[in-house]
Amino acid sequence: MIFYSTNNKSTIVTLRDAVLAGMAPDGGLLMPDSIPAMPVDFIEKTGSMSFQEVAFKVARSWLSDDLPIDAIHEIIDTAFDFDVPVIQLDEHTAVLELFHGPTLAFKDFAARFMARLLSCFTADSEKELNILVATSGDTGSAVAQGFLDVPGIRVFILYPGGKISAIQEKQLTTMGHNITALEIAGTFDDCQKLVKLAFSDRDIKNRIRITSANSINIARLIPQSFYYFYAYGKVRKKGLPVVFSVPSGNFGNLTAGLIAQRMGLPIARFIAATNINDSVPRYLNSGTYDPLPMRKTISNAMDVGNPSNFTRMLDLYDSSAEIMKKDIWGIDFSDGQTRAGIQDAYTRYTYIMDPHGAIGYLGLQTYQANYDNEIHGVFLETAHPAKFLDVVQPLIDKPIIIPDRLKACLEKEKQSIPLNNNFDEFKQFLLEKT
Repeated sequence: MIFYSTNNKSTIVTLRDAVLAGMAPDGGLLMPDSIPAMPVDFIEKTGSMSFQEVAFKVARSWLSDDLPIDAIHEIIDTAFDFDVPVIQLDEHTAVLELFHGPTLAFKDFAARFMARLLSCFTADSEKELNILVATSGDTGSAVAQGFLDVPGIRVFILYPGGKISAIQEKQLTTMGHNITALEIAGTFDDCQKLVKLAFSDRDIKNRIRITSANSINIARLIPQSFYYFYAYGKVRKKGLPVVFSVPSGNFGNLTAGLIAQRMGLPIARFIAATNINDSVPRYLNSGTYDPLPMRKTISNAMDVGNPSNFTRMLDLYDSSAEIMKKDIWGIDFSDGQTRAGIQDAYTRYTYIMDPHGAIGYLGLQTYQANYDNEIHGVFLETAHPAKFLDVVQPLIDKPIIIPDRLKACLEKEKQSIPLNNNFDEFKQFLLEKT
């Protein structure tokens, strides 16, 4: 499969090079030259298939030109050894729970898939591969767990100091081994900028081998398309269009849904639900993209002022807001509204959500109330509520049980290296440590 750069469509690379490089040589993001179409009969049968069966068939459409079938099976079977529940809350509302992986967040899907794919592509290489990843919360721990002790790979996780939850920080700073956590004095946007600058720096590219595990890497988006197919099969009802409400920060999750739609999945509409970092909802309303500096919220994994994957969204829609609005409806919510959403879902359904899932829930509730109730709506719950205990617990009257794997990391000692958000300092550190 061939991929082109969003900066210049004549810049093309193979799947292997796309995954290993993370970004295009010209600094653009990579997009597939052609998006594979899934057969209609496959889509109609997804309701009776396991997640692993669905994931394998979709993955094969992306990877079969580059990997043998046995290798694809191995990637799917080992990456996705956990449940993917779709829970029906009422006749028109379902929740797709994506937090049953090792780190209790949806990022496990992409990180575990990517780790195994990279292992296939680097098996014959003697040169160490360095993975740079910026995180606003759950990406860091998922990448750390996915790549822990993978031979020939080192991981550097950049996270904004004081701007992620205590449990999230413990998860990504207590791995050790081949995982290094860098506590950046700044915001997620600063972390993301440092990673992007590293990919365009000639000295770094000439001296060390780097790739990204952020959703700027196409290998992150491919596996995130799998669960849209799976969830659609579980909720499909004759005569009712299916709408997905996606809590969004860097917009990789929603972009993966758009790709699933282009593969033939008949999703009627997406709801781009954000916190007050609302660059994309404002674009959908005004037609002008005017990103603002990141603002801190209780849904911290979505605290992104200038989402990277918006470039891919523009590419899919030829930079037309009018065309994009036909598929995507955007809305934003405050912290107060998010807390109220958590309470509402608990009161109405005795369902406990984290702050990110709450924004997805609110997006769906608002859409149904104001636009179209005759749909089957699915909102994505992206993290276990225990990861946000200080926010969620005071809002409900039921104790939240902390899973054992979270308790274990809380007892470990934090290991992180503080750095300023200065690229020269980061560059010097990287060159000295690799």
